[in-house]
Amino acid sequence: MEKKIKEFNIVVVGTGGQGLITLLGILSEAAYLEGYDLRTSELHGLAQRGGSVEVHITFGEKVFSPLMNQGEENLIIALEAQEVLKACCYACPIGSPEAPQTTFLINDFFIPIPGAKPKSLSEVKEELKKFCQKTIIVPAAEICQKELGTNVLSGIYLLSLAVFQNIIPLKPDSILKAIERNIPEEFLELNRKTFHLAEKHAKA
Repeated sequence: MEKKIKEFNIVVVGTGGQGLITLLGILSEAAYLEGYDLRTSELHGLAQRGGSVEVHITFGEKVFSPLMNQGEENLIIALEAQEVLKACCYACPIGSPEAPQTTFLINDFFIPIPGAKPKSLSEVKEELKKFCQKTIIVPAAEICQKELGTNVLSGIYLLSLAVFQNIIPLKPDSILKAIERNIPEEFLELNRKTFHLAEKHAKA
């Protein structure tokens, strides 16, 4: 019998229209399929207008709250590079002996902020240095646009990549089944292709 993890915490940040609620549904379904207790929450403003969105999921043997205290997230996924800076408070402080390290998985993709000068990737990376121990930056939007014809699938690509690279302690088969249960039939084949594209790149 496989040993269950005690608890794993994920926050996904991005903007309205990037499919964060769908990703939350897929993660929830996959965790449920593996027999985990889980809790989720959504925090968003003007999501329909491209405003900031963040979703949380905690799964494990027994879970009581979806919202973690500051410094308790295992994984922060950012679908938009500037949005990741708003989630730094959830990262475990560098050098903390009692909490797990926080991994940042970031889509190299920027959406202009009206009235503000956009940050560069180098500026984002520099600011992250004080908050995180492990940062993985992936040009998911570029990859999906080139290989699949749309960058809307960036979230599915990043999520699948994270599972194949053992960043998320769930089985790839569970994620695929969750995708099949959460994605409408007309978009399902394209999402399957995205999943397998991430598999190919993870094993390359």
